[in-house]
Amino acid sequence: MIQLSDKIQKLETSATLAMAAKARELKAEGKDIIGLSLGEPDFNTPDFIKESAITAINDNYNSYTPVDGYEDLKKAIQGKFKRDNNLDYGLNQIVVSTGAKQSLYNVASVLLNPGDEVILPCPYWVSYSDIVKLNGGIPVEVQTDIDQDFKMTPDQLKSAITSKTKMIWYSSPCNPSGSVYSKDELKALAEVLKDYPDVIIVSDEIYEHINFGSERFSMAEIPEMYDRTVTVNGVSKAFAMTGWRIGYIGAPEKIANACKKLQGQVTSGANCIAQRAVITALEAPLDKIQFMIDKFKSRRKLILDLIETIPGFECNEPKGAFYVFPNVSSFFGKTYNGKLIENATDFSMFLLEVANVATVTGEAFGNPDCIRISYAASESDIEEAMERIKKSIS
Repeated sequence: MIQLSDKIQKLETSATLAMAAKARELKAEGKDIIGLSLGEPDFNTPDFIKESAITAINDNYNSYTPVDGYEDLKKAIQGKFKRDNNLDYGLNQIVVSTGAKQSLYNVASVLLNPGDEVILPCPYWVSYSDIVKLNGGIPVEVQTDIDQDFKMTPDQLKSAITSKTKMIWYSSPCNPSGSVYSKDELKALAEVLKDYPDVIIVSDEIYEHINFGSERFSMAEIPEMYDRTVTVNGVSKAFAMTGWRIGYIGAPEKIANACKKLQGQVTSGANCIAQRAVITALEAPLDKIQFMIDKFKSRRKLILDLIETIPGFECNEPKGAFYVFPNVSSFFGKTYNGKLIENATDFSMFLLEVANVATVTGEAFGNPDCIRISYAASESDIEEAMERIKKSIS
C-alpha cells in the first residue's frame, strides 16, 4: 500500500490553478466560461525577446547551465537592480531560478527550521503560506482591510513579532490587492524592524513595472535593511513570459550561496534558451513594454467603473498589478436555488456555476471576505463578465 508523506497530504492545492482547472473542465462540457482567475498577462511575449531565443537556439545553446545562472544574465540582472531599484548587488548575491516561485521556495528552505514564524500581511500571494509550511515554518497572518488599502501598519507588524519570528514576506505591488507600499510606509516598517535585527525581509517585486503612477521603492534601498532583505523578481508579469520560467533574487551573500547549494541538488540551472531571452528582456529600454502597462491601466479603469455599478461589491483602487480584490461579504448568508453562500469560496463557486465567470476565493490569499478578479483579459471579456456577475446577483 502506497503511503504518501504527511507534508504532501497536508499541502493545499493552489487555489488559482484549481479554479483554472475547474473552468477548463466546464469549458470542455460546452459552457461559455470567462476566465478571470489566473495571474497571467494575456499578451504574447514581445517579438524582440522571442527573436533572441531563436538566435540562442541557432547558436546551439543546449548544454547544462551554471546552477545560479549564466554570468552575463547575472550581469544583466545586476544592471536592472541598479537601474530600476538603486540597488547594488554583486554577482555572488544573485541566483537565477526556474521562476520566482522557486526563488521563494529556495529562501524558505535555506532559512526556516521547524517552528520558525513567518509574518504574512494579508492578503498575500496564494503560495506563500504553503511554501512556509512545507519548510517547517508557521505562517503568522496579519489581517488588513480595504480601509487601510490592504497594507500592514507598523503597529500591526510590531504586535506580530515574537521570539520565534524568522521572516516577513510581502509583495508590492501586491497580488491579489494591487496595493503598493510607498517609500514612507516601508521606512515606517523598517523603523520597527530595526529593533529586531535577526528578522529577514522577503520583498516580492514581481509586479514592480505594472505600476500606475505610485513611487517605486524597495525595502533593500534602506541602508539598515539591505543586509537582511531578499529581493525577489522575475520576468513573468511585466514581460509576458510566464511560461519561460525565470525568476531571480538579490540577497545577502550567505543566503544566495545557500540557495545555490540547494538548487544544485534539486533542479540545477534554469533553462538555457529562456536565460538568453531574459538577457535581452532586462537590457531593453523599459518603453519596450510600456504598451502592456498602458493597456492594463485602461482595463483597471474599465473594471473599477463596472464594479461600481454592482450592488454589494466594495473595492479599493489598486495601484499596481492586474487584479481587483472586492469585498463580497454582503452576500454571505444569502441563498440561490437552495444553496447557502457562507463565505468567499461559496461566492466564487456561485459566480462560476451561475454567471460562468471564473474568479478566485480570497480565502486562498488569507482574506475570507474577498474574491480576486484578474483583468488580464480583453475589454470585451471584462465587460461581459461584469454584466454576467451583475445579472447573477440580482
